[in-house]
Amino acid sequence: MEDLTLFTPKCTLVPAHFFEPASSREILEEVVVLDRNDVVKSLDVPQYEAVLLYAQGASDPDARPELYEMLRSLPSCPEYNKILACWKEGYLFLAIAEGKGLRLANVYSAPDFTTAEYYIFLAMKSLQLNPEVSTICWRYELGAEDEMSLYRYFKSVERL
Repeated sequence: MEDLTLFTPKCTLVPAHFFEPASSREILEEVVVLDRNDVVKSLDVPQYEAVLLYAQGASDPDARPELYEMLRSLPSCPEYNKILACWKEGYLFLAIAEGKGLRLANVYSAPDFTTAEYYIFLAMKSLQLNPEVSTICWRYELGAEDEMSLYRYFKSVERL
């Protein structure tokens, strides 16, 4: 449910065999700027042999981060190339897998939908995926105009 989701860009995925719980804060600080009051937490992502580190503000409700929910939902995408996106609160959350192999899990600052599309296409180009033969899945409802914009490039646009 959306009300139990933390839409935080302060997260990173770490291979499970490199993860040291005592170093969680230091690892996360290598990729994001943390506030002094941020609490660093971790969640196992066993299907990708990884651990998701994330920061939660002291006053934030105890919720799971959006990127974690996306990684859990990614296998539900219908095709071999699995593309799952969420654009909320000025951020694009994006996860891409080929079969069972995770290729990308990231959060991008995207204040508008055009910027979100830019990051989607940039990620697909870097992974050499063709949008014309791909289905993109969304975790939440898209506006009609945004959905039509994606249909110009993708074979299909679905909501999980």
